[in-house]
Amino acid sequence: MWKIIPLALIQSTLLAAAQVFLKFALMRMPAFAWTREFWGSMLVNWQFAMSGLLFGAASLLWMYIVKVFPFSLAYPMVSLSYVLGMVAAIVFFHEQVSLTRWLGVFCIMLGCCLIAK
Repeated sequence: MWKIIPLALIQSTLLAAAQVFLKFALMRMPAFAWTREFWGSMLVNWQFAMSGLLFGAASLLWMYIVKVFPFSLAYPMVSLSYVLGMVAAIVFFHEQVSLTRWLGVFCIMLGCCLIAK
C-alpha cells in the first residue's frame, strides 16, 4: 500500500498550491462583498484562475486515488496537504509556526505512515 504515498503527495501538493494561489488572489482583490466590483475582480485575477486549475487537477488525481485504493486508506492521506500548507505559510506568507503546531504536523505525518503500512 506504500504506492499511495507518492500519489497522495502529488495530490496534496496540488491542493496546497491551489490554496496558496487562492490566498494570493484574495489579497489582491477588494474586501469580500456581494458586489459587482468584487466578483468582477475575480474574473480578471490570474492567481484565482491558477487556483481553480490546480484544484481541478487535484480533483482528477483524487478520483483516480479513490478508484484504485480503499477509501479508508485514501482519505486520511489528504491530511498531507495540511503539512504542505504549514510549510507554504512559512515560505510564502512569512508566518510564525509554533512548536505545538509542528508537533501536530508530526502527528499527521506519523498517522499517514501508520495508515499506509
